[in-house]
This record gives sequence, C-alpha cells and structure tokens, in this order.
Amino acid sequence: MLDHKLIVNVQGIEYQSIPPETWENWFQIWLKNLAAELPDAEAYELSLRLTDDQEITRFNSQYRHLDSPTDVLAFAALEADIPWSEELNLEPLYLGDLIISLETASRQAQTKGHSLDLELAWLASHGFLHLLGWDHPDSESLELMLQQQEKLLQLVDLPSDLLK
Repeated sequence: MLDHKLIVNVQGIEYQSIPPETWENWFQIWLKNLAAELPDAEAYELSLRLTDDQEITRFNSQYRHLDSPTDVLAFAALEADIPWSEELNLEPLYLGDLIISLETASRQAQTKGHSLDLELAWLASHGFLHLLGWDHPDSESLELMLQQQEKLLQLVDLPSDLLK
C-alpha cells in the first residue's frame, strides 16, 4: 500500500506559493499515513479546486443550502454506491473533490495570525479526512478529527501548534 500512486488534479485560481507538486506531495504523505482507512487500489485520485468566495458560495448554496461562503467543501466519492467490477481496478480509485476558498482562508489566516499557506494546508487536511469518511457531528468526533489534522500537518513539517 505504501507505494500506491495518488493523482491530484489542482484546478481553479492559481496560487503560486503552493505549487501543484507540493499539494501532490502533501496528499501522498497523508494517503500513506491513512492507508489503513482506504479500500485497496493500485492508485487513487482526487480533485482540488482553489476558488473565491463567490464560487464557493454557489457550491455551498447548491449542496448544503447555505447561501454564504465557507472555507472548504469536500465531496466524497467513496460514499456513493457504485457496482464493483474488475474493470474498475484498472483505473485510479476516485476519492472525491475538495474546494477551498482562498478569500475565506486568507481572512482566517489573518484572524489566527499565521500564514495563508498554513491555513490552506489545514483546510486541505480537513477536507481530505472528509473524503476518507471522517466527520464531526459532535464535539468528541471533532476533537479526534482536529488531532488527526495536527498529525497530518506534522507529517509534512508544518507547525500545527500555530493553529490553536
């Protein structure tokens, strides 16, 4: 499992501070760490879209019925019931889509007193966990998820202690 490939499709607004290769590296490291939580596949794939508040508001309104911007949305493909066939083993297993608002992330980073890069990594790790089935319907599960996010940031040498 440790050598399985992860394809990350980065789309939307270009954010040069974190190039696509860095996103791919982060998600690959996180995937290796969370391999036990995934169905076995030769390769995995996810989509990351960096956007603005206007676009994420449209997604948030359409899918969550909330007419306001949010920081990150995760659309998990593994939640869908898809009939399994041997042909599916030939393609990467699609984990889902992450959408992050650069505008909301920037405001949150300023409020919290850390860099936009760190905020984006935090949001990406949060969304990634959602793609793998993590959720936080109560304070106990939220705390477990936040602890896992901290661990993921530490794996890519980011200072998660600044996020508190």
